[in-house]
Amino acid sequence: MKAPDLAAFLFRRLLQAALVMFVISLVGFSIQDNLGDPLRELVGQSVSEAERDALRDQMGLNDPFLIQYGRFITRAVQGDLGTSYFFKKPALEVILDKFPATFELVLVATCIIIGFSVPLGVYTAIHRDSLITKIIMGFSIIGISVPVFLTAIFAIYIFSVLLGWMPSFGRGDTYALPWGWESGLLTLDGLEHIVLPSIALSSIMLPLFIRLIRAEMMEVLQTEYVKYARAKGLRTRRVRYVHALKNTLIPVVSLGGVKIGTLIAYTILTETVFQWPGMGFLFLEAVNRVDTPLIIAYIIIVGLIFVISNTLVDLIYTWINPTIKFVGGDR
Repeated sequence: MKAPDLAAFLFRRLLQAALVMFVISLVGFSIQDNLGDPLRELVGQSVSEAERDALRDQMGLNDPFLIQYGRFITRAVQGDLGTSYFFKKPALEVILDKFPATFELVLVATCIIIGFSVPLGVYTAIHRDSLITKIIMGFSIIGISVPVFLTAIFAIYIFSVLLGWMPSFGRGDTYALPWGWESGLLTLDGLEHIVLPSIALSSIMLPLFIRLIRAEMMEVLQTEYVKYARAKGLRTRRVRYVHALKNTLIPVVSLGGVKIGTLIAYTILTETVFQWPGMGFLFLEAVNRVDTPLIIAYIIIVGLIFVISNTLVDLIYTWINPTIKFVGGDR
């Protein structure tokens, strides 16, 4: 992609992102009245109704919706997503404190998905009638059918309760990084704690990626240019792993980038089962406490992650296949 085309594409994406984030913020802010009374956690049951009304006026909860939303969006564009009722801290700060744990969990799960799905998908496409292929495809059906929280509970029972090989909850020891993050990937205890959660989290996407890569690889192997490459006398390995595999990855990146983004949503279940101190576990606690600023901030941050990930997926297209051009917003 040429520099002017890239600049135009990024400009369009920026406008689209602004519109998407506006809609997400509007939807997220609209549901706050249906989550319960936020004053329940702030003042308890002993405070009179008159005092509650006074607090609502002070917090602006009795203002019309448009006034509340206008006040919220004005602060949001300045990086202020409100103050958590429970933590008494900026909601964005609370979420960013939990983000490293969720990021590492998704990162390790993504590595597992990519590291296993590509070779297994390619193998099952090339050796479609072998016994190993039938076993892999059988397990993939089971993986798609079993919810992630059942996989997590089963993993805890087998590897923590029965065998005692892995810890069953928590993040383990962490190492303080210079920019303020706490990383569990740099300690042995942290690595032991992330194994089961990351496997459980990857279990829902890994079978889908295996089947996707297999289907795409089988289709590409039947195309004319692959047959032509074979007719020219190119080595079979080169035809399969250079010509065919490269073109197989183009549609895989398209769907795969979106699917990887949805792992953020699945972390809610995984982090709850493993008591993993990340954004998903924080979100459920915020819902139970009716901490609406924290809930809205979480929705906006997750929406922003999806927007960024989709933009990166489109850019990766050009790295895999430079012939793809972005003209008028279409590929």
